[in-house]
Amino acid sequence: MPVTPSAFRPCVVIPCYNHGATIAAVVARLQPYDLPCIIVDDGSEPATKQQLAQLTGVTLIELESNQGKGEAVMTGLKAAAQAGFTHAIQLDADGQHCIEDVPRFLDEARAHPASLISGTPEYDESVPKSRLYGRYITHVWVWIETLSLSLKDSMCGFRVYPLAATLEVIARHSPGKRMDFDTEIMVRLYWAGTDSRFLHTRVIYPPDGVSHFDALRDNVRISWMHTRLFFGMLPRIPTLLTRRRHQSAHWAQVPERKGLAGMRLMLNIYQRLGRRAFNALLYPVVAWMWLTGSTQRKASQQWLARVREQAQTQQITLPNGLNSYRHFLRFGDAMLNKIAAWRGDIIWGRDIEFAAGSREVLQPQAGQGKLILAAHLGDIEASRALAQVEAGLVINALVFTEHAQRFRQIIEEIAPQAGVNLLPVSHIGPETAMMLQEKLEAGEWVAIVGDRIAVNPQRGGERRVCWSEFMGRPAPFPQGPFILAAALRCPVILMMVLREQGKLRIHAEHFADPLLLPRATRQQALQEHIDYYALRLEFYALRSPLDWFNFYDFWQLPPEKESGC
Repeated sequence: MPVTPSAFRPCVVIPCYNHGATIAAVVARLQPYDLPCIIVDDGSEPATKQQLAQLTGVTLIELESNQGKGEAVMTGLKAAAQAGFTHAIQLDADGQHCIEDVPRFLDEARAHPASLISGTPEYDESVPKSRLYGRYITHVWVWIETLSLSLKDSMCGFRVYPLAATLEVIARHSPGKRMDFDTEIMVRLYWAGTDSRFLHTRVIYPPDGVSHFDALRDNVRISWMHTRLFFGMLPRIPTLLTRRRHQSAHWAQVPERKGLAGMRLMLNIYQRLGRRAFNALLYPVVAWMWLTGSTQRKASQQWLARVREQAQTQQITLPNGLNSYRHFLRFGDAMLNKIAAWRGDIIWGRDIEFAAGSREVLQPQAGQGKLILAAHLGDIEASRALAQVEAGLVINALVFTEHAQRFRQIIEEIAPQAGVNLLPVSHIGPETAMMLQEKLEAGEWVAIVGDRIAVNPQRGGERRVCWSEFMGRPAPFPQGPFILAAALRCPVILMMVLREQGKLRIHAEHFADPLLLPRATRQQALQEHIDYYALRLEFYALRSPLDWFNFYDFWQLPPEKESGC
């Protein structure tokens, strides 16, 4: 029978093992909330037993020997259900949890009685770095095991269990009895259809705190748990993917928040663990993306098939190791390069260099800005490193996305003085040209991509494109960037930043100076410029096929009214 707010009966369950020095203070902090409290003594030493015996107003359950935190929690949950409670708040006995947040957790559980309510820890400087780093690894594994990013933290011991659903899962699956319990029960509840909801809560590690985490044995147990959960996930893939699609359809505004949180998480891992550790975590993350992203996976496979066909036609030798999984890996690497570029961590000479002749092409001219014509090929954000060799250079990137604001927000957080400025626009119009003209006249540069159709049609309901030969087939290209270049009447540079021989290499060439669209032959001239752009884009894409980051059917125009050349 579903729990209703009127039938909501919570209690507290505290597993305790040799926490005699802190348990009394924890119980005292709980008293203002008048909650029944069940303490499970997990075979503590006599000193702790003596402290527990002095407590009043609690139910004490004693295990004869140490069984592990998980077993103690499960014992407490079963006792709570037998006593008629519907929900149990789990708290640690060492005082690390912010007990003053109990009312918030209860309010959330009362509003969502069928969900598991859990904390998302906010740590201070007392947190051991080994614990912090281990959490990131567990986060990644949990995302893989659930094929979802919805479980924000599976290790926090401050949570509210819906007892009926939790005990049903325990009876069917016998989760781990020690430090592996918290994560496993959350994953198995998710598999069983119980959502988790998360609240931020402060967590401290007292300097004299008692830790029962056995670095060897518990890490082995946790590794074995993740192995079992991974193989348990495999037969559940269809169900999990169906659930994920339903969640995505229902939470229409989640992508913006999730994207922002994802960027912050990437940055946090990179800052704390470094690039080598991040790259190690990238493999399982990309495996999950590859398994669940069927549309992107098919687009990648289509792209690589077209590349092979065109390379054979042109008798070009392609790089080794071209496959869809490595394509996804390269995209993940490029995302990290994006963060590194924003932070100024891309070092000239070590990480990035000019291709032959490119530096001369990019030489700044006093009082004269340039238009950089780029594509979703390679690491164009790494052009940020140009500021290291050209002092005072400012590059403004025109971004066609409704979510551009989140990129700007992250940049302002991690690199407020970054030389690359994001300029989000929904379409290119006269006001766009006027804004960019001012920047060019100030000697700044403007970067724009010429390979992707805007999400929304132009004013008037038409999507203005030109079709041009690309990889042996006609593909749609936007007119807007080329019309804008003609309106600005400035030097236009074609630039790609490709990963070659272990480094990022900037390829730059003159495209037009200026780009002209004579009134009498406007359509013909526009088509010729776009044809040349497509030709050079193909040339660079064949040099580095895994740098192609258009993960959709590039040769198809979305079903909108179009005006073709």
